[in-house]
Amino acid sequence: MPSVKLFGRRWLVASDDLVFPGIFELTFRFIWLVLIILVCVHYYPYTWECEQGGVFVRAYLLGLISLLGVVILLLVLLVNRSAQGSIMDVEARKHVPLLLTIKILMIIPEVSWNIMGTVWAFTNMVQCRSSENFTASVTEGLVLFNWVQFALTVFGLALVFDPLGSLHLEGDDDIEKIHHRKVTNLWMRRFRWIFCWLRRDEHAHEAFQHIASLFSALLRNTDLVPSDMMAALVLLRVMQKRETRELRRVQLTTHDNPAYTCDVNEVLRDAPKWMSVETALHYLKLSIAAYGWPFVMYRYPVTGLFRLCSKMKCCGCCRRKAILVKGDNCCLCHLSGTKYLSQLSEGEILYASYHNDLFQLPYFVAADHKTRSIVLVIRGSISLRDVFTDLTAGAEFFDAPGIPANSMAHQGMIAGANYIKKDLEEVEIIEKALSSYPNYNLTLTGHSLGAGVAVLLALLLRPKYPDIKVYAISPPAGLLSREASRVTEDFTFSLGIGDDFVMRLGVESMENIRTNALRVLKFCKLPKYRIMLNGFGYALFGIPAQDLESIWKDDVPPLATPGQLPLLLNSSRTSPSDESLLFEKDVTRRRFCSTHLYTPGRILHITRRKKTKAERKAGTGGPSYEMRWAVAEEFTEFRVMPRMLLDHLPENVYDALETMLQEQQTIQREHLPISII
Repeated sequence: MPSVKLFGRRWLVASDDLVFPGIFELTFRFIWLVLIILVCVHYYPYTWECEQGGVFVRAYLLGLISLLGVVILLLVLLVNRSAQGSIMDVEARKHVPLLLTIKILMIIPEVSWNIMGTVWAFTNMVQCRSSENFTASVTEGLVLFNWVQFALTVFGLALVFDPLGSLHLEGDDDIEKIHHRKVTNLWMRRFRWIFCWLRRDEHAHEAFQHIASLFSALLRNTDLVPSDMMAALVLLRVMQKRETRELRRVQLTTHDNPAYTCDVNEVLRDAPKWMSVETALHYLKLSIAAYGWPFVMYRYPVTGLFRLCSKMKCCGCCRRKAILVKGDNCCLCHLSGTKYLSQLSEGEILYASYHNDLFQLPYFVAADHKTRSIVLVIRGSISLRDVFTDLTAGAEFFDAPGIPANSMAHQGMIAGANYIKKDLEEVEIIEKALSSYPNYNLTLTGHSLGAGVAVLLALLLRPKYPDIKVYAISPPAGLLSREASRVTEDFTFSLGIGDDFVMRLGVESMENIRTNALRVLKFCKLPKYRIMLNGFGYALFGIPAQDLESIWKDDVPPLATPGQLPLLLNSSRTSPSDESLLFEKDVTRRRFCSTHLYTPGRILHITRRKKTKAERKAGTGGPSYEMRWAVAEEFTEFRVMPRMLLDHLPENVYDALETMLQEQQTIQREHLPISII
């Protein structure tokens, strides 16, 4: 960082990215040099006795040894210079562009000499009496390997080529705006090309345009390359652990610890009766069932097909069905997966739609006799179409009865909620179900994307069904503006586990990631290759306590707090650079959306419990989880944690809730009073 400048343009690679590639190539080049020297020692005397081509062979061998020597020297210098200085210390690597240019231009003589080797190895131009197998094998192998290496070099250059890397696209604000539009159009073309199989309609164009604008805005006025972001994530993990440690110290001295408890009954004592972990676990099972046959095959890759066969109906699309099913295949595989995972009979599933497109989510409606409710279950993200719905994350005006005027919500999920509402009105399934079961209530549930859409749909349906309830499992962070989010606390029970990244990932947190990434890169004193090596070590063995302090400069500030403009240039020990100037600019120019969106409902946050020293010493167990009521503001900052993806997966959430309830039952049995007659 910043990106390296070659041949009058910027490339998607930095001057400190050449350490590992250089070492890798240096190893192979050295092996080639040793082999070609052995060939020269064995074969060179025979070249004087060749009937034809002896001079050609001698020129090839000596020239190749010289070329490899020069290339190896260049690689040693490149690796050495690329490893100098910290990530932001570009001056320490000022010779890297020149060395890299010479290395790339060396491809021309290398290709010429490899053509000579090809002629020697695969033609009859050279006529020598020697039939030495070692020389023939080594020459043919090196020639073929060289061609592969040249192809990989061209492929690598194509990967790091920046179509908008012209140095003329820099300067004043007007040029920056033009550059911003060009980046947006570039992302649009990439989406159209990569996802050419998606249906082209106004929804696809809107999604592509929105996500392209988001990506362009996130990278605007920055000079980050992909490896910078990888290093920044490692550093963010270290910085966040450092700040967590400091926060715990403050809490211990002030006795201001968060009110976590292992007692489910205690934490839910003041909550409404319908907000129970047992019921949430039951609805999570239904939410998992909405994923259909792909989830069955994911969980049971060997036996999944046999588990589905008993629920399938061959040629089901041509046979009469007891329920209306839309968007399923001929054997009703999705419906069979839903029935297997939910353990519902076909009579209990009243309607199912598996049609999946941009802003159009699969869902099903069932009569749940266990909870005496009509349940509408919305599927979470599982396809690329769902990912586009997730990424269409800008704030849009959301009008629903009972929420404040000018409320905002997630744009893609608004479209998903409107689609399901329209579909429900067409088939009138809710009215028919409630007329068949007049004593049942209406409940909505879903996991991840399905949870967010369920909350918005409940706001739209609430005037007609005032007793509606929502169980939102691992809901997304950027769903509703704050006042509208407070309204949902009356009818929404949100539940999340551990370090779930979806509960913390929104447009605002993504922009804060960018800001904090620039911050930690600026104040880290290690070179990038050391950060990458440390990252592998952290993944395997955790972060050592000494690394929390030793990798930073003395004047490192804390991470940005959401909503604050980070001004980093007050330090007298650092001079302004092109990247740090970003922090001086108006925050409105860097923000994709000025409205902050929050997690909905009343949030029960469950975390893994650390064992006490006495428990570790005695080898005893104790409760595995603890929990407390959280507020939406706690989920506005993205946390780089080892389990941030695993804690979002529905099967892991299910296992955590099940374990927690089993431990709670065990504790209650152990404390039952013993009556003596």
